[in-house]
Amino acid sequence: MYPTKNDIPEANRAKLVELLNARLADSIDLQTQCKQAHWNVKGPDFIALHELFDKVNEAVEEYVDEIAERAVQLGGTAEGTARTIAKRSTLSEYSAKSAAGRDHADALSTALASFGKGIRQSIEKSSELGDADTADLFTEVSRGVDKWLWFVEAHLQAER
Repeated sequence: MYPTKNDIPEANRAKLVELLNARLADSIDLQTQCKQAHWNVKGPDFIALHELFDKVNEAVEEYVDEIAERAVQLGGTAEGTARTIAKRSTLSEYSAKSAAGRDHADALSTALASFGKGIRQSIEKSSELGDADTADLFTEVSRGVDKWLWFVEAHLQAER
């Protein structure tokens, strides 16, 4: 940990940085899954899904940056290399095996839901560690992820 005049106790800050790096791994993994869907989707809904997946990616890219920067603000190091992400991410491997829009919407919605669950757990943990600002950051991310999950799942729900 780097020295800082932040008044959160160092032991708590260390746990918060660990938590932030865990969510950083998930968010970078989610971002790559968004791009996987964006690049490979095909079918009658191609342009709508292609553009949607890119918009989700742009939002997730902002989450990545905010989460990483918060870890550094607390005196930690943001750990976001590809090798680190591959080891730490709790998200499942991207599951779409075809180019069909429905398959990509299903795979990406699964990743978004899993990421959202981890973010919500992190809100509670941040609060327990006495860091309302990190809890607020995770709350903001949670709201955004729920919105994107809604947008992506809408492509699945019309066919039920």
